[in-house]
Amino acid sequence: MKYKDLIKQMTLEEKASLMSGQNFWNTKAIERHGIPSIMLTDGPHGLRKQGGKADHLGLNKSLPATCYPTAATLANSWDKSLVYNVGQDIGKEARSEKVSVLLGPGLNIKRNPLCGRNFEYFSEDPYLTGELASEMVKGIQSNGISACPKHYAVNSQEHMRMTIDEIVDERSLREIYLTGFEKVVKESKPYTMMSSYNKVNGEFANENQHLANDILYSEWGFDGVVVTDWGGNNDRIAGLKAHNQLEMPSTNGITDKEIVDAINKGKLDESILDKAVDQLLSLLYKVRLDDKESGQVDYEDHHNKAVEAARQSMVMLKNEKNILPLKAGTKVAVIGDFAKNPRYQGAGSSLINPYKLSNPFDGLQKSSLKIAGYAQGFKRMGGKSSTLLEEATSLAKSAEVVLLFIGLDESKEAEGVDREDLKLAQNQLELVESLVKVNENIVVVLSGGGAIELPFADRVQGMIHTYLSGQGGGEAIVDVLLGKYNPSGKLSETFPIHYTDVPSSAYYPGHQATSEHKEGLFIGYRYFETANVPVRYPFGYGLSYTTFDYSDMVIDGLTVSFNLTNTGEVAGAEVAQLYIEKVDSKIIRSKKELKAFDKVYLEPGETKQVTLTLTKRDFSYYNPEKDWEVESGTYKILVGSSIQEIHLEETLEMEGVAPTVFLKTEFPNYAVANVKQIPNSEFEKIVGRKLPPKNWDRHKDLGMNDTINQAQYKNWLGKLLYHSIMFFHFFFKKIGKPLTANNVYFVINMPFRQIDRFSGGKVSKKNVERLLRWINR
Repeated sequence: MKYKDLIKQMTLEEKASLMSGQNFWNTKAIERHGIPSIMLTDGPHGLRKQGGKADHLGLNKSLPATCYPTAATLANSWDKSLVYNVGQDIGKEARSEKVSVLLGPGLNIKRNPLCGRNFEYFSEDPYLTGELASEMVKGIQSNGISACPKHYAVNSQEHMRMTIDEIVDERSLREIYLTGFEKVVKESKPYTMMSSYNKVNGEFANENQHLANDILYSEWGFDGVVVTDWGGNNDRIAGLKAHNQLEMPSTNGITDKEIVDAINKGKLDESILDKAVDQLLSLLYKVRLDDKESGQVDYEDHHNKAVEAARQSMVMLKNEKNILPLKAGTKVAVIGDFAKNPRYQGAGSSLINPYKLSNPFDGLQKSSLKIAGYAQGFKRMGGKSSTLLEEATSLAKSAEVVLLFIGLDESKEAEGVDREDLKLAQNQLELVESLVKVNENIVVVLSGGGAIELPFADRVQGMIHTYLSGQGGGEAIVDVLLGKYNPSGKLSETFPIHYTDVPSSAYYPGHQATSEHKEGLFIGYRYFETANVPVRYPFGYGLSYTTFDYSDMVIDGLTVSFNLTNTGEVAGAEVAQLYIEKVDSKIIRSKKELKAFDKVYLEPGETKQVTLTLTKRDFSYYNPEKDWEVESGTYKILVGSSIQEIHLEETLEMEGVAPTVFLKTEFPNYAVANVKQIPNSEFEKIVGRKLPPKNWDRHKDLGMNDTINQAQYKNWLGKLLYHSIMFFHFFFKKIGKPLTANNVYFVINMPFRQIDRFSGGKVSKKNVERLLRWINR
């Protein structure tokens, strides 16, 4: 151990005290040993440092900082250097505020497009996720502070996230849900990692021996500190045994005493605590900022960088008759509340207080366009208004082109709550229907953190998805609409035609005890391509104001090279994507998988040679009985501009094994990606055990690991407790505070065990147990 001598000088109580926070955001200091305190704070797409009263879900305002595009937006850039630079800038702002650990990036896989926190995650694809997250971690840590990738692992839904048991087979766990984390650990070496709230195959992630000891520390060689998500500790002793060194926030000594008692009673070996203290001390001394220069931040420069990040991340979905870019002097009607009041970020713990904020309407007014007028068009939070509809329709009649700004409102995407559907609000859909009847030149500008059903896509001329583009999104949108910037974004997720087309739609979310990942490997494009299901827009799709040609592909060993030419009249960037397809595979696998990409900038007429290097791992599948292995045979190497637009194709022979597991003959439904109604027997066969009950036993007494949500099924007191809390949800929603209303779900889905810990003992464990006895009667 690095700090063996120092640890010998510490009392048992002092050592245990380091295992939890001093308060909401800081670790404990021990002055007599010179052990410093450090600050951890939120920051996936900007610094959220609260200057006053602290909270986890963004209720109280934070200090001004640069709000960059969210991870879901940045992923559409497919630009590793851009993501690195964003991480570097956020890390610089964190250091300037003496923040030692920035809690991000989020790199959970977008298993289902309804996940309320998808705006914080990069992609449905583990390779793309890992590549981009690795760059963000490197950028953050270039400032001498720590990034904290999260949430490890399989945090796939917000509903019941503190107790839900994610049931997933080992191969899917490795190939889909852990690959991004593995890449980050091995390529970027983060100093900390955040564990998730949920269970994984029956064990809470924070105390999951397989995830932590077997995989993270032993197999991947992680040597940093694991911190709980805030309030994410279940059994403190089990967590410590699974390498959870730091519990946050403070529990006012409650769990520290549990550690001391466990050692005194012989239930925990003190050497485990000593090792955890040593690892934590290594972090504290590495990233402490109390005696280091904090550095100055040029916030105007960072704003300009946020604008550039937004430009590169916007995706042009449609451009019929080259309606875009808009020509100078075009008479334009600007319609939609989002034009003046942009939706630029998500909600919850990532809520940033932007240093400044631009909106599209101001930029359009200053442009070369002739603005016919502005109409709000719809009520932002839903509800009919014939006045707003008529005003917008009348304005549309007077313009050559309508710029229609629509999207998801703040209540639709937030930490702690999942989306109910993929639809736009009904009043927005009715507005579109009204406008297309009076003006054939409609350009839709979408806002939102993910996929949306677009039933009107065939009846508008142009469409740009801005995602959640940060504080500079307003300027970036105008630059793209006017052609000052050539859009180069590509979708990092699939847009289904209908939500029911999504492979996990029949299983998502897990409503009570478990969430069964019956779709297995077949999420996102892996399902749509293999099952030949039509989509609205495929993975990797995005249009440009220029055109590109692919040619002269050569494969040398595992190195693939080809020429890329800009055949249009304007400069632009193309994201070249490489997919692998196994020919005549004997095992369950998706038809195509992304394994390499590069974003290439080209002047008109310019040609560049692109070189992409593959590894043996890129051809491998995970065999739980052994390890990663390659199936012998022929593989197609496919290069294109999206997963459905393949321009070059060659084959490659790979030596490996004749598979003995996951044979198609043994799994008839998985063999053809018929995964929307997998029978329990076939899922149990691939999981390797009987499935636990997926619903609560409502006749069973509630315990400390049950939730307030479940109290509604017990006696009058339980019902009163549940409905009293839910009253505040409806109240805040009624008075126009959807973010506060959504945060009620954090309380409703909280386990009873967290009440005394989150209150720092103000509501004692004995009082909680007494409450449970009353409810259970």
